[in-house]
Amino acid sequence: MEATVAERGQITLPKAVRDALGLTKGSVLKVELEGSRIVLSKHVDDAISRVRGKFALDAGSEPAKAKG
Repeated sequence: MEATVAERGQITLPKAVRDALGLTKGSVLKVELEGSRIVLSKHVDDAISRVRGKFALDAGSEPAKAKG
């Protein structure tokens, strides 16, 4: 697949790529250089990940034990 760089440096990702990664308007992509390659990866920031981070245990702490 190919994408052409437009006048303002923008590219359009092929529909097959957008569909495969579930990219929609406003999706955030991480851009990295690896030598002469550009690597784009989907930024994962969903509700489950945010909630999981809020309840992460501090190092050395133990989970609360269930009563009963």
